[in-house]
Amino acid sequence: MESVHRICHRLLTFPKIKNAQKCFKTRQNSLGNPIFSFHGNYLHQQQHSIKEAFNGCFITNRTYRTSHSTSRAGWFLGIGEDKKPKLPDIVKAGDPVLHEPAQDVLIHEIGSDKIQNIIDDMIKVMRKAPGVGLAAPQIGIPLRIIVLEDTKEYISYAPKEEIQAQDRCPFDLLVILNPMLKKKDCKTALFFEGCLSVDGFRAVVERHLEVEVTGMDRDGCPIRVDASGWQARILQHECDHLDGTIYVDKLVPRTFRTVENMALPLPNGFPKLGSR
Repeated sequence: MESVHRICHRLLTFPKIKNAQKCFKTRQNSLGNPIFSFHGNYLHQQQHSIKEAFNGCFITNRTYRTSHSTSRAGWFLGIGEDKKPKLPDIVKAGDPVLHEPAQDVLIHEIGSDKIQNIIDDMIKVMRKAPGVGLAAPQIGIPLRIIVLEDTKEYISYAPKEEIQAQDRCPFDLLVILNPMLKKKDCKTALFFEGCLSVDGFRAVVERHLEVEVTGMDRDGCPIRVDASGWQARILQHECDHLDGTIYVDKLVPRTFRTVENMALPLPNGFPKLGSR
């Protein structure tokens, strides 16, 4: 879900993840306070030039340059190889997993290593992108799991008038399994959105301004989120993924465009962006 304008900035670090209450078992949060690093190398090993487009749906366009000191002989000797597990790739539009409904997570499996590892991977992939939301089908897992967060740092890169129009406020990391979304009223808004699975493009989508989402957290405890504004839009976008729908299936005609063309005017007669 992207905003109207493109934002250029440099991210340095991501905020710490708060530990949630544990219902199945006590787990140590291994994510800590991750350095903003696209390929798992430490910040002093890299130089990044990041071109961000935090226009809503949690995605950015970025280029980067990595400097390696390991010589070619290092490959032969096994020196300098990345021993860290590789994160899943983000699945792109057209893959069947994005266009079919996902399955519920079985309650007795929520505390399993399998599900917990999927959740950890989702959080890392979302932050690495970086984005503000991700659904399990976007990493090729057909399960009803979503993760989302929006931070003061992300929001600081957007123009103040845009933040106000979108009713965008920071919120801590949310992990929701088997979410059920309910629209609370008939009020809607028109804003540009984007998606990590349709990278490089944006389109206007009409979304409800207030929603209620119920489900379970990563420990199997019941959770309820009453959301409005931009958080409500993120939740609707991610829950759509679980139903096999991506934002281009709901776009307003004649608004689809590349990120490079975001500043160009909308078609004649198109309603003003914002609340309706």
